[in-house]
Amino acid sequence: MKSNLLSDIHNPADLRLLKEDQLIEVAQELRDFIIDVVSVKEGHLGSSLGVIELTIALHYVFNTPEDLLVWDVGHQAYGHKILTERRENFHTNRQIDGISGFPKRSESIYDTFGVGHSSTSISAALGMAIASQLKGDFNKQHIAVIGDASIASGMAFEGLNHAGVTDANVLVILNDNAIGIDPSVGALKKYLTAVKNGKNPRQNNMIKSLNFDYSGPIDGHDLPALIKELNRLKKIKGPKFLHIVTTKGKGLQQAEENQVKYHAPGKFDASTGEIILKSEENLPPKFQDVFGLTILDLARKNEKIIGITPAMPSGSSLKFMMDEIPERAFDVGIAEQHAVTLAAGMATQGMIVYCTIYSTFLQRAYDQLIHDVALQNLPVIFCLDRAGLVGEDGATHHGVFDIAYLRAIPNMIIYAPINEIALQNILYTAQLGLNHPIAIRYPRGRGVVPNWEVENFGHYENIIIGQANLLKSGTKTAVLSTGTIGNNVTLAINESTNPETIAHYDFPFIKPMDIKQLETIFSKFDNIITIEDGTVNGGFGSAILEFAASHNYNNKVTLLGIPDMFIEHGTVNQLQQLCKIDVKSLINLFSTDTK
Repeated sequence: MKSNLLSDIHNPADLRLLKEDQLIEVAQELRDFIIDVVSVKEGHLGSSLGVIELTIALHYVFNTPEDLLVWDVGHQAYGHKILTERRENFHTNRQIDGISGFPKRSESIYDTFGVGHSSTSISAALGMAIASQLKGDFNKQHIAVIGDASIASGMAFEGLNHAGVTDANVLVILNDNAIGIDPSVGALKKYLTAVKNGKNPRQNNMIKSLNFDYSGPIDGHDLPALIKELNRLKKIKGPKFLHIVTTKGKGLQQAEENQVKYHAPGKFDASTGEIILKSEENLPPKFQDVFGLTILDLARKNEKIIGITPAMPSGSSLKFMMDEIPERAFDVGIAEQHAVTLAAGMATQGMIVYCTIYSTFLQRAYDQLIHDVALQNLPVIFCLDRAGLVGEDGATHHGVFDIAYLRAIPNMIIYAPINEIALQNILYTAQLGLNHPIAIRYPRGRGVVPNWEVENFGHYENIIIGQANLLKSGTKTAVLSTGTIGNNVTLAINESTNPETIAHYDFPFIKPMDIKQLETIFSKFDNIITIEDGTVNGGFGSAILEFAASHNYNNKVTLLGIPDMFIEHGTVNQLQQLCKIDVKSLINLFSTDTK
């Protein structure tokens, strides 16, 4: 019977008891373990499969957790989690009350830095290394593992720039697989490709020029070579840089051949690798596809329309436009700040720029949003995908802060469509000409209009800026919703015990707000409930309270939304239940609140 080495490895100390020639078997078992679990439980796949050998080598050579290992983004850290005391509960990965899909300091001593967004590892590891020096510890190792897509980000360059003028004991490992979620882009990718192909003269090495001890590129799947090189680098003081070349999805043929699809493939057959397809017949479209198809349709008719995304062409569906009109659709790589100011520059020249960016990632370009766009009142159109609760990716990825952080900015228009039709219409309206920048926020996942593309696509209506809509009349309580969470309200009212008492208003414009409609509501209803899929602090409900205070209304106002806490991972419905904004919670509230 074949032995199972992995079952006896509970932590890296157990791993280090093995002979080096046993590690190749561990690598195969670890790869199989991840495939078996992720095929059923879902999650990020290709990234972790690509760093199996590196993960084993790092924990074998370095004395973790005393030596500090930082993973960039962290979606590639499944092997790390399994080797660091979490193998037995790895099946709970990304599930409610289970382990996180990303490294998390509160989860394990081996997770030295909480991650989820890219390009933070070098700065974090350098900070740790300088702290060790100040404490008199010159032997502790500090390792940052970063991908070729992430290292192209400005923050990674800032870390390299600083590290190169220190004598900090930091090792940067470039995991070069030529892909992030989508293929890597830009001049740095071309440079790295030249290095890998031996076409770049050694004296032109840019990493060496930044005062790093550079080695590589070496095969990141050659365990003996990795171990030998890491042991050598461990003895060298100061900033070091190891360039390794890997294949994303290594060990699963389909994941190697289709790296974009197998980044996070959903459920698949562990033995064959074939993705288990879900029936999409009669399902509503994904909001990202409503955006992608609509902007392509509009761009065909309006040559001034530009599309920009920072490294999310597939996730945002800008890829439709990139494939057909590549000269006007740009993937700028993991560079959110650049994306926003690039859009601002184009807007100064009369271009109509749709900057599509996940809500959680626009946080990274807040200064550019204020200083380069809003202050100059440039009519950039921000399309905030993944707004609200996103589900299993958890606290690092929920788009719950955008209403609050955007609402404070002068000149910003903020719009949240209740459904796909409203989304396509605001996308159409925006390119007719706005006097201000606009942020259009919409969620991850599907909408509510099954035949949208057949019945509604291409049939545009101009939206009146700042107008709210009465969806249902009522006699006692007014529910004010913004965005797609309003669909929960509609369902809940229909199933409540006394629906005739509840009025429902859709406020797609959070800014500017429909003051006349608010005056009518506050004059008619004593009891008002606001609901949003964003943080209650500073959000849509706060705007309603500000209106009430400034107009001397004393109505009872109840605010529903995301509480003042970081929401962890789980399904969207589970997390809505936690926040009491799911349909069942609303039914209970409406049935008791309106008696």
